[in-house]
Amino acid sequence: MEQVAVIVWRESVEALLIVGILFTWLRASPEGRKGLPWLWGGVAAGLVLAVMLALVLLGVSSWLPAEGQEWFQALMALLACVLVVQMVVWMRRHGRTLKHELEGGVSRSVSESNWWGLLTLVMIAVAREGSETVVFLYGSISAGAANGSAGSLVLAGCLGFLAALASFWLLQLGGRLITWRRFFRLTEILLLLLASALLVSGLDRLISLGALPTLVDPIWDSSWLLDSSGGPGKILADFAGYRDYPALSQLLIWMAYWMGVYLLLKRAAAQAARAGRPSASTA
Repeated sequence: MEQVAVIVWRESVEALLIVGILFTWLRASPEGRKGLPWLWGGVAAGLVLAVMLALVLLGVSSWLPAEGQEWFQALMALLACVLVVQMVVWMRRHGRTLKHELEGGVSRSVSESNWWGLLTLVMIAVAREGSETVVFLYGSISAGAANGSAGSLVLAGCLGFLAALASFWLLQLGGRLITWRRFFRLTEILLLLLASALLVSGLDRLISLGALPTLVDPIWDSSWLLDSSGGPGKILADFAGYRDYPALSQLLIWMAYWMGVYLLLKRAAAQAARAGRPSASTA
């Protein structure tokens, strides 16, 4: 349930940032104001595409046999992990130039009165965030990391969205304590931890299906110190992929995950530094 709230919170803030940048730019000129209906049309179209993806995923899952569902859910958990990492790396690489790139695309559309181009730009941006949210949530729920009834999961999503609105408002006010740069650094850590939990959950399913050898199972037993079925151990299991009875193959892949994340973020930071433009979070 907590995973759902965190994912909706972060993705909603990112979508609000993109829409907020475009809305502010369009509203600043009489010519740009003509594009505001197209902006909101793009937002609506992006949300529709995300809902359609959710329906497709649910339809595919219900159509598959029991073992097929296990494979599908394992692959969706692993895909969600990959998408989380890709999103964090993308923001690390493009965060400095995001505002400039968005405003450049809108400026061309406004100057050419290409309102369909504006709608498409916004639709793609919102659909990207929405589709990532759908995949993350499906991966978390199918992997068993987000437990709870349908009502509690919907409530968690609503709370995450309300938290996103509050966070966006606070970040727009600015200040030394909460800035866009610090916000994205904090949420990067949370998302990468969630991705590691999705990875381990997907590996659990692959091991149960016999598709992944355990090598040594278990490699240790730490349940006496931190039980993953309840209390702090359960929180670590849901948010970081902690296991009190881990298989050696899981541990090796988990270590490879963090090494890969470190190298990708280091490379993305170097590329962003070479861009040498003002950060979107401070603009």
